[in-house]
Amino acid sequence: MQLGLKGHRVAILATDGVEQVELEKPRKALDDAGAITQLVSLEAGTIQAFNHLDKGDKIEVDVTLDEAQASQFDALFIPGGVANPDALRTDERAVQFVREFMVGDKPVAAICHAPWMLVEADAVAGRTLTSWPSLQTDIRNARGDWVDREVVVDDKLITSRKPDDIPAFNEAMVREFANRLEEAKLDEVSEQSFPASDPPPGP
Repeated sequence: MQLGLKGHRVAILATDGVEQVELEKPRKALDDAGAITQLVSLEAGTIQAFNHLDKGDKIEVDVTLDEAQASQFDALFIPGGVANPDALRTDERAVQFVREFMVGDKPVAAICHAPWMLVEADAVAGRTLTSWPSLQTDIRNARGDWVDREVVVDDKLITSRKPDDIPAFNEAMVREFANRLEEAKLDEVSEQSFPASDPPPGP
C-alpha cells in the first residue's frame, strides 16, 4: 500500500465494547500508510475490546475527549462493535467531536455499528452510506440513503458493513484520506498564494 498519509493525524474514536478487529486492522492500515493515529475515548486508561461477544484485549487510550479537539486532527476513523457507538452516542462530547469533523468537511470513515454516531451527529441527511444491516432504519429515518454494499464512498465519508469488509474498507479509507487531504493541502497553498482579497493583476 502506498504511503500517502505521512504526518497526517487521524483520530480513532472508541470506548468499551469496540470490536477489536475493526479497530486494530484499520489502525494498522493507517499506521502503515504513514498516519499518526491516536485513540480518543471517554476516559483515560484503557478500553475493553471484544471479539464479538467474548472479551478481547485492553487497548491504551491516547487522549480523552476532554483533551482532544477536532482541529488537532486531519481525519476521523470510528470502529464498530454494538456497545461501543451505543455508549459514545449518549455522550455529547463524543457526538460533538464527530459533528465537528463532518461540519469541517474532513474525511471520516466508519464501519459496522459506527454510523450510529453519524446519525446522532445529524450528519447523514442526503448522504449514501452503509452499515451493519440493523442500522438501516435509523439511517433512513435520519434521511440518509442506506445501501447494502461492501464499501461506500460518499464525498469524504467512507462506510462499510462488517469485519468481512475490512480489506475493502481499509483500501478505500487510506486512498480517500490520502486523496482528500492532498486536495485540502493544495487548496490551502492556492489560497495562500492567491488570497481572495487580492486585486486582479493589472494589464
